[in-house]
Amino acid sequence: MNESKTRRRLVVGNWKMNGNLATNAELLDGITAQWQGVDGVDAALCPPFVYLSQAAHALKNSVIELGAQSVNEHDAGAFTGEISGAMLDDLGCRYVIVGHNERRRLEGETEARVADKFHAALQAGLIPILCVGESEQERDAGQALETIGRQLGVVIERVGLQAFENAVVAYEPVWAVGTGKVASPEQAEEVHRFIRAELGKLGPQTQILYGGSVKPGNAEQLFALPDIDGALLGGASLNADDFVAICKAAG
Repeated sequence: MNESKTRRRLVVGNWKMNGNLATNAELLDGITAQWQGVDGVDAALCPPFVYLSQAAHALKNSVIELGAQSVNEHDAGAFTGEISGAMLDDLGCRYVIVGHNERRRLEGETEARVADKFHAALQAGLIPILCVGESEQERDAGQALETIGRQLGVVIERVGLQAFENAVVAYEPVWAVGTGKVASPEQAEEVHRFIRAELGKLGPQTQILYGGSVKPGNAEQLFALPDIDGALLGGASLNADDFVAICKAAG
């Protein structure tokens, strides 16, 4: 049996720093009205922290899970502006994105801190979605797999390989995030296969998502690849029709 057929598909929408109460309500209504789920496919939405309660209320009777965009590595304390895993769990989050390239690049999150956040998410009972990916310069220099291997390795060293039994990995080539560029099917599959190999015995069962300008027009082609189990969406998750179309393509 093809290993990809034994893994559930997952489509995650990362709203980033977008939305307000009115537009969120419209978007949530549109998504929940159109998506009642299909066998083997899960979906989740990750709004900004301040709208988690709004989203939790809107999603409570739906098949769509709630997620967050980041988490602090500490349980509690004097960390102004930060959110702990326990807080996210308290609001009903199931997933949390860890190590998104924008957090790494814009907020200076080191690989060691990403590993600590991954651990904190697990400790809080959340499912971390670990983002890994190379820059355009690293891709051009032939260092894509080396970069991704290092990013994975720091987390594995921190939490142990077995921790990935309760985690998701998302490959997001930095040069394709929000740029309209998409890794070719061959490029995406090569990296996903590499990640699966790096995870050893847990590789065959770990969900690995692709993130990088996924649209309704290219989702089906990407999902047809044996090692791609779904998508981490940015802009496409801000449009109900697009998000639902991509969820359907995963079915």
